[in-house]
Amino acid sequence: MNIFSDLLLETVLDSIRMLPFLFAAFLLMEALEHYSTAWINKTLTTLKKTGPIAGALLGCIPQCGFSVMAANLYSGGVISTGTLLAVFLSTSDEAVIILMGHPGSAGAIWRLLAVKFLIALAAGFLTDLILAGKFPDTKHIEDLCHDCGCNSHHGILKPAINHTFRLFGYLFLFSGILNLLITLAGMDAISTFLLNGSFLQPFLTAVIGFIPNCAASVLLTELYLNNAISFAAVISGLCTNAGMGLIVLFRVNRNRRENLSVAGLLYLTAAAAGLILSGISYFH
Repeated sequence: MNIFSDLLLETVLDSIRMLPFLFAAFLLMEALEHYSTAWINKTLTTLKKTGPIAGALLGCIPQCGFSVMAANLYSGGVISTGTLLAVFLSTSDEAVIILMGHPGSAGAIWRLLAVKFLIALAAGFLTDLILAGKFPDTKHIEDLCHDCGCNSHHGILKPAINHTFRLFGYLFLFSGILNLLITLAGMDAISTFLLNGSFLQPFLTAVIGFIPNCAASVLLTELYLNNAISFAAVISGLCTNAGMGLIVLFRVNRNRRENLSVAGLLYLTAAAAGLILSGISYFH
């Protein structure tokens, strides 16, 4: 019982230490999303051939609202498949915010963002090149806006508090589970189960990334911080973790074939990127 009590106390303290960082980060991100949504919308709609650049940059901002917005704009025929893919691939959701709560992870944050930006940029332009910049059939974009959050009037404080405590709950849950598993089974056993050291690990984490909420990014980031998965594997998982973007895409875009193609491209790009990064790491 003492072991479980110590684990619970450690998990509680670790999670509480993260609260100020989480709240400050979410407050900043909510302000950015709240006051710049119109500008971002206009930027994405006016940049046609260079859309993947804007998509890859905006996706790096840790807010799933941008992937939702991109899904709506794509469904409205406003942005290309490559631009949508760039936003989805570069989106890191809560992973960056969690890493910000660990003072020694500053280098990992910049490396994560830089690698995901390059992957998103390359995949976006390549997709548009192959598809010749094909856009989906145009609809009335105002009919889609109810899913993008651009008409939200809830301010920034309340959403920031809600997001903070929701993420705190996920952190507490997954940190507790991982601490318990490490104590009972050992890190070596967990790493072996997750194919650590294998070129197949990115294919596994890319599947985990499809979980359609921040639970996947929290789980993947915690596994990475505990050395249970590699950098290549966490990149693969976070590349497929487009927040609620995919859910909104399947909801508002009636062309299921298009939606499945986007999901397939997302998985193949994420897995291939992880495989390449694993190879680079192996030879170094």
